[in-house]
Amino acid sequence: MYEPVDRQFFEKPVLELAKELIGHLIVHELPTGPVIVRIVETEAYHGAEDRAAHSFGNRRTKRTEVMFGEPGSIYTYQMHTHTLMNVVCGPPGTPHAILLRAGEPVDGLEYMRERRGEKLAMKDWTSGPGKLSKALGVTMDYYGRRWFERPLFIARTATAGEIESGPRVGIANSGEAVHYPYRFFEKDNAFVSKYRP
Repeated sequence: MYEPVDRQFFEKPVLELAKELIGHLIVHELPTGPVIVRIVETEAYHGAEDRAAHSFGNRRTKRTEVMFGEPGSIYTYQMHTHTLMNVVCGPPGTPHAILLRAGEPVDGLEYMRERRGEKLAMKDWTSGPGKLSKALGVTMDYYGRRWFERPLFIARTATAGEIESGPRVGIANSGEAVHYPYRFFEKDNAFVSKYRP
Protein backbone atom coordinates (compact mmCIF):
# COMPACT_ATOMS: atom_id res chain seq x y z
CA MET A 1 0.00 0.00 0.00
CA TYR A 2 1.46 3.34 -1.06
CA GLU A 3 1.04 6.38 1.15
CA PRO A 4 0.76 10.01 0.00
CA VAL A 5 3.61 12.39 0.76
CA ASP A 6 2.74 15.00 3.40
CA ARG A 7 1.70 18.53 2.49
CA GLN A 8 5.08 19.95 3.60
CA PHE A 9 6.70 18.09 0.68
CA PHE A 10 5.26 20.74 -1.66
CA GLU A 11 6.48 23.77 0.32
CA LYS A 12 9.63 24.13 -1.76
CA PRO A 13 10.90 26.43 -4.52
CA VAL A 14 9.50 25.37 -7.88
CA LEU A 15 12.83 24.41 -9.50
CA GLU A 16 13.86 22.34 -6.50
CA LEU A 17 10.57 20.46 -6.36
CA ALA A 18 10.43 19.92 -10.14
CA LYS A 19 13.74 18.05 -9.90
CA GLU A 20 12.84 16.24 -6.68
CA LEU A 21 9.61 14.84 -8.17
CA ILE A 22 11.61 12.74 -10.65
CA GLY A 23 11.43 9.14 -9.48
CA HIS A 24 8.39 9.63 -7.24
CA LEU A 25 5.10 7.90 -8.03
CA ILE A 26 1.73 9.13 -9.22
CA VAL A 27 -0.88 6.80 -7.74
CA HIS A 28 -4.52 6.76 -8.87
CA GLU A 29 -6.59 4.44 -6.71
CA LEU A 30 -9.54 3.14 -8.73
CA PRO A 31 -12.26 0.61 -7.90
CA THR A 32 -10.48 -1.83 -10.22
CA GLY A 33 -7.15 -1.34 -8.41
CA PRO A 34 -4.28 1.16 -8.34
CA VAL A 35 -2.79 2.64 -11.51
CA ILE A 36 0.76 3.81 -10.86
CA VAL A 37 3.51 5.51 -12.85
CA ARG A 38 6.97 6.67 -11.83
CA ILE A 39 7.59 10.30 -12.76
CA VAL A 40 10.44 10.64 -15.28
CA GLU A 41 9.91 14.18 -16.63
CA THR A 42 8.64 17.50 -15.26
CA GLU A 43 8.56 21.17 -16.27
CA ALA A 44 8.71 24.06 -13.81
CA TYR A 45 6.73 27.27 -14.36
CA HIS A 46 8.00 30.19 -12.32
CA GLY A 47 4.84 32.22 -11.92
CA ALA A 48 4.53 35.94 -12.40
CA GLU A 49 7.97 36.50 -13.97
CA ASP A 50 7.87 33.49 -16.34
CA ARG A 51 6.43 34.37 -19.77
CA ALA A 52 5.61 30.71 -20.40
CA ALA A 53 3.52 30.37 -17.23
CA HIS A 54 -0.26 30.65 -17.27
CA SER A 55 0.14 32.97 -14.28
CA PHE A 56 2.65 35.33 -15.96
CA GLY A 57 2.16 38.86 -14.64
CA ASN A 58 0.08 37.40 -11.78
CA ARG A 59 -2.68 36.66 -14.30
CA ARG A 60 -5.57 35.48 -12.15
CA THR A 61 -8.45 33.78 -13.97
CA LYS A 62 -10.93 31.03 -13.28
CA ARG A 63 -8.42 28.60 -14.79
CA THR A 64 -5.34 29.82 -12.88
CA GLU A 65 -6.99 30.53 -9.52
CA VAL A 66 -5.80 27.26 -7.98
CA MET A 67 -2.18 28.26 -8.67
CA PHE A 68 -2.49 31.03 -6.09
CA GLY A 69 -3.67 28.62 -3.41
CA GLU A 70 -2.26 25.94 -1.17
CA PRO A 71 0.96 24.17 -2.16
CA GLY A 72 0.23 20.59 -3.14
CA SER A 73 -2.95 21.54 -4.98
CA ILE A 74 -3.76 19.82 -8.27
CA TYR A 75 -3.91 22.17 -11.25
CA THR A 76 -5.53 20.46 -14.24
CA TYR A 77 -6.24 22.21 -17.52
CA GLN A 78 -7.38 21.24 -20.98
CA MET A 79 -5.21 21.46 -24.09
CA HIS A 80 -7.07 20.37 -27.20
CA THR A 81 -8.73 17.12 -26.08
CA HIS A 82 -6.19 16.36 -23.36
CA THR A 83 -6.16 16.99 -19.62
CA LEU A 84 -2.76 18.03 -18.25
CA MET A 85 -1.72 17.62 -14.60
CA ASN A 86 0.29 20.13 -12.57
CA VAL A 87 1.59 20.37 -9.02
CA VAL A 88 1.14 23.75 -7.30
CA CYS A 89 4.02 24.62 -4.98
CA GLY A 90 5.56 27.44 -2.96
CA PRO A 91 3.71 29.71 -0.53
CA PRO A 92 0.07 30.69 -1.11
CA GLY A 93 -0.20 33.70 -3.41
CA THR A 94 2.90 32.67 -5.37
CA PRO A 95 1.53 31.00 -8.53
CA HIS A 96 4.24 28.45 -9.21
CA ALA A 97 3.42 25.07 -10.75
CA ILE A 98 5.07 21.99 -12.19
CA LEU A 99 3.74 20.18 -15.24
CA LEU A 100 3.95 16.39 -14.95
CA ARG A 101 5.22 15.60 -18.44
CA ALA A 102 5.91 11.85 -18.51
CA GLY A 103 5.97 8.70 -16.42
CA GLU A 104 7.03 5.07 -16.53
CA PRO A 105 4.20 2.54 -15.98
CA VAL A 106 4.52 0.58 -12.73
CA ASP A 107 1.13 -0.97 -11.95
CA GLY A 108 -2.32 -1.13 -13.53
CA LEU A 109 -0.81 -1.98 -16.90
CA GLU A 110 -3.96 -3.58 -18.30
CA TYR A 111 -5.98 -0.46 -17.45
CA MET A 112 -3.38 1.76 -19.15
CA ARG A 113 -3.29 -0.47 -22.22
CA GLU A 114 -7.07 -0.24 -22.58
CA ARG A 115 -7.02 3.53 -22.10
CA ARG A 116 -4.21 4.13 -24.58
CA GLY A 117 -4.95 1.49 -27.21
CA GLU A 118 -4.19 -2.19 -27.58
CA LYS A 119 -1.78 -1.68 -30.49
CA LEU A 120 0.28 1.11 -28.94
CA ALA A 121 3.75 0.25 -27.62
CA MET A 122 4.12 0.67 -23.87
CA LYS A 123 6.74 3.41 -24.33
CA ASP A 124 4.01 5.51 -26.00
CA TRP A 125 1.42 5.13 -23.23
CA THR A 126 2.76 7.82 -20.90
CA SER A 127 5.51 9.68 -22.80
CA GLY A 128 3.82 13.08 -22.80
CA PRO A 129 1.57 15.10 -20.48
CA GLY A 130 -1.72 14.37 -22.26
CA LYS A 131 -0.85 10.71 -22.70
CA LEU A 132 0.05 10.49 -19.01
CA SER A 133 -3.30 11.81 -17.78
CA LYS A 134 -5.23 9.60 -20.18
CA ALA A 135 -3.33 6.46 -19.16
CA LEU A 136 -3.99 7.22 -15.48
CA GLY A 137 -7.67 8.03 -16.04
CA VAL A 138 -7.26 11.59 -14.70
CA THR A 139 -9.87 14.17 -15.75
CA MET A 140 -10.63 17.82 -15.02
CA ASP A 141 -12.65 16.63 -12.01
CA TYR A 142 -9.41 16.68 -9.99
CA TYR A 143 -8.91 20.44 -10.41
CA GLY A 144 -8.30 21.99 -6.98
CA ARG A 145 -7.89 18.74 -5.08
CA ARG A 146 -4.69 17.83 -3.22
CA TRP A 147 -1.73 15.73 -4.29
CA PHE A 148 -1.38 14.53 -0.68
CA GLU A 149 -4.91 13.09 -0.47
CA ARG A 150 -6.42 9.94 -1.95
CA PRO A 151 -7.44 8.75 -4.51
CA LEU A 152 -4.96 10.65 -6.75
CA PHE A 153 -1.69 11.35 -4.99
CA ILE A 154 2.09 11.44 -5.13
CA ALA A 155 3.95 8.76 -3.19
CA ARG A 156 7.59 8.80 -2.22
CA THR A 157 10.16 6.46 -3.70
CA ALA A 158 13.93 6.48 -4.09
CA THR A 159 14.50 5.13 -7.57
CA ALA A 160 15.52 8.16 -9.64
CA GLY A 161 18.42 7.76 -12.02
CA GLU A 162 20.67 10.58 -13.24
CA ILE A 163 18.63 13.73 -13.81
CA GLU A 164 19.28 16.16 -16.66
CA SER A 165 17.68 19.51 -17.50
CA GLY A 166 16.92 21.44 -20.65
CA PRO A 167 14.46 23.84 -22.30
CA ARG A 168 10.74 23.27 -21.95
CA VAL A 169 8.58 21.90 -24.76
CA GLY A 170 6.15 23.73 -27.04
CA ILE A 171 6.48 27.28 -25.69
CA ALA A 172 7.91 28.98 -28.78
CA ASN A 173 6.01 32.26 -28.26
CA SER A 174 7.44 32.92 -24.78
CA GLY A 175 10.33 35.30 -25.48
CA GLU A 176 13.47 34.58 -23.47
CA ALA A 177 11.56 32.00 -21.39
CA VAL A 178 11.83 29.55 -24.28
CA HIS A 179 15.48 29.00 -23.31
CA TYR A 180 15.09 28.50 -19.54
CA PRO A 181 16.38 25.04 -18.51
CA TYR A 182 13.26 24.32 -16.46
CA ARG A 183 12.53 20.83 -17.83
CA PHE A 184 13.91 17.96 -15.75
CA PHE A 185 14.08 14.36 -16.90
CA GLU A 186 15.68 11.04 -16.10
CA LYS A 187 18.61 10.45 -18.43
CA ASP A 188 18.15 7.71 -21.06
CA ASN A 189 14.65 6.80 -19.87
CA ALA A 190 12.55 5.56 -22.82
CA PHE A 191 9.38 7.16 -21.42
CA VAL A 192 10.69 10.75 -21.54
CA SER A 193 8.77 12.70 -24.18
CA LYS A 194 10.40 13.72 -27.44
CA TYR A 195 11.81 17.25 -27.29
CA ARG A 196 10.18 19.70 -29.69
CA PRO A 197 11.22 23.39 -29.57
